[in-house]
Amino acid sequence: MLQENNARLNERLKSYVEDCRSTLNIPEDVYTHFNVKRGLRNADGTGVIAGATRISNVHGYFIDEYERVPAEGELLYRGYDIKDIINGCIAEDRFGFEEVVWLLLFGYLPDKPHLERFSAMLEELRELPDGFIEDMIIKAPSPNIMNKLGRSVLALYSYDDYAEDNSLENIFRQSIELVARISTIMVNAYQVKKRYYDHQSLFFHAPISGLSIAENILSTMRIDRQFTHEEARLLDICLMLHAEHGGGNNSTFACRVLSSSGTDTYSAIAAAIGALKGPRHGGANIKVVEMMDALKAEIGDVYDDEQVTAALRKVMNKELGDGSGLIYGMGHAVYTMSDPRAQILKENCVMLADAKGYSNDFHLLDAIERLSSALLGDKKGVRGSICANVDLYSGLVYRMLEIPPELYTPLFAVARMAGWCAHRIEESVTCRRIIRPGYKSLCGDKKIYTSISERKQ
Repeated sequence: MLQENNARLNERLKSYVEDCRSTLNIPEDVYTHFNVKRGLRNADGTGVIAGATRISNVHGYFIDEYERVPAEGELLYRGYDIKDIINGCIAEDRFGFEEVVWLLLFGYLPDKPHLERFSAMLEELRELPDGFIEDMIIKAPSPNIMNKLGRSVLALYSYDDYAEDNSLENIFRQSIELVARISTIMVNAYQVKKRYYDHQSLFFHAPISGLSIAENILSTMRIDRQFTHEEARLLDICLMLHAEHGGGNNSTFACRVLSSSGTDTYSAIAAAIGALKGPRHGGANIKVVEMMDALKAEIGDVYDDEQVTAALRKVMNKELGDGSGLIYGMGHAVYTMSDPRAQILKENCVMLADAKGYSNDFHLLDAIERLSSALLGDKKGVRGSICANVDLYSGLVYRMLEIPPELYTPLFAVARMAGWCAHRIEESVTCRRIIRPGYKSLCGDKKIYTSISERKQ
């Protein structure tokens, strides 16, 4: 009976949708005529300045005589170059994500005692509230981990006696708890998803004291809990690289929009998670891996640039891959000549690729980076402004770390939680009004309301 009702409803909806298509259409020239900033972008692709931030700086070009001039990319966290942060942690052979979280939230680098106490605090808070796993994760599984992350963050509201307290001190507390707990939620949600949707064995591992966030993710995700130092360090680098990327990216801006309304922390962060779930924002690394597999099936020798170029042309002509014509992992809204995140990830994953038997995959990605920039430049009529972005290499890194594709975007969320919370704090302190842009109305002349008996089909 339910299926019959659903079938009838679907048929009705089809006719309703067809009837209203004309009311949904807005001609392209309308946007130009009224100077509408679609996607909050200027005509040259740069973002509309909608706010100010001290948290980070994403630099990829200069403006000279109103023209965008490509430049080498830089990513600064609170003024510190992400390359220097990561290289410093590697030189001292220590994990750095916890330090980055502190830096983003508090605005300055911690000394050793502060960092040790902060890491211990995060460690204590990794465990979820009593009954949370049973009631919120096991009893309500989801086939999509991002949806489960958003739902779980909203559910934490019910476990917080001060959920509506928007004082600075309370938002800091909530932020630290969310950073600590989100990876635990992710791993548990994935295990339940495997059991209920993939019909695989279910196991839960408790976090281990003394391990970093990166180490605990690998430990709780793998059934044997075994991982190497090199694997954990590479994941730690990924977390640092994805922790923050300015206030204008879609998910962070969503967090700031909700924060400007005065809503609670959990609602603002859940909105950011929902935004990141969108394939235009957080899912590109999966697309890169899928494209790489399609290219490998097409190419006989990944070390032959002519074969790789021919295959890439097929991708661009929608004859290979997902049919979109896109070369995933290439190009960025801000970075032009280089994406520092891609450079760092490439430099640090080559040794693990050799050790784990992924040398051919790594070389193929390198070839995509070298060859597709010119191909895309010729197609778009620009040169020197299309570079590899971080997604080109992050998918391969996750595959080498034996992380399932379902967790690629959730891992992004685990890292970006620090940036989201930092921006919520900043917006809550500095905002003076709710974010409320304008929309040009196209309703036309005022219409006469008619009684229902006078209306025609």
